[in-house]
Amino acid sequence: MYDPTVARLTYRALLGRRRALILFALPALLIVIAAAVRGFTGADDQIAADVLGGFALATMVPIIGVIAGTGAIGPEIDDGSVVYLLAKPVKRPTIIFTKLIVAIGVTMAFSAIPTLIAGFILNGNGQQVAVAYTIAALVGSIAYAALFLLLGTITRHAVVFGLVYALVWEALFGTLVAGARTLSVQQWSLAIAHKVADADLVTSDVSLPVATVLLVGVTVLATWYAGQKLRTLKLAGEE
Repeated sequence: MYDPTVARLTYRALLGRRRALILFALPALLIVIAAAVRGFTGADDQIAADVLGGFALATMVPIIGVIAGTGAIGPEIDDGSVVYLLAKPVKRPTIIFTKLIVAIGVTMAFSAIPTLIAGFILNGNGQQVAVAYTIAALVGSIAYAALFLLLGTITRHAVVFGLVYALVWEALFGTLVAGARTLSVQQWSLAIAHKVADADLVTSDVSLPVATVLLVGVTVLATWYAGQKLRTLKLAGEE
């Protein structure tokens, strides 16, 4: 289910010069903000939770997920080079699964690690805030990568739709409309992180059992459907 050659090509595409600049920019900004906040306010658990929840988890993680998830396959479909990949004796589910693993790895590396560093800068992991939000970033990375990889296989405007979901649905409707929070990867991730934090600094509107089922279900279904769409794409190319 994992092909090293496909993985190597995907890593090379994701970590190219242009995308690498974007991938490094947000984590760097988070760490700069954390250092500035710590310098002005000192160590404060509530402020640390606000910064990590408001910027790291609500903005940085989904945007990096959009870049990694859509970038893992979208450009190949756009420029037609995916045809050469599909011509290789590699099963379509293997291609999708390999690209998903790469997208998850990149999203985790550029979101969870900076979140942990920023958390320790902000309050030294007081009340387990840094670890809790890092776990939320790790869990969210999996679902985001799967969702945005699927978008990359079904539309040429995957980045636009991904940003709309991440910044409009989750960041806007997710904070204003209570019902929308149930369909939010951010809230699912927070439900797991809530069990790690020592206090109610990390909260979620979704219960842990529901969040776990939704995270697993969305990841599995998105990965499966992406494989089906890739198979259909091959047939269309042959016709």
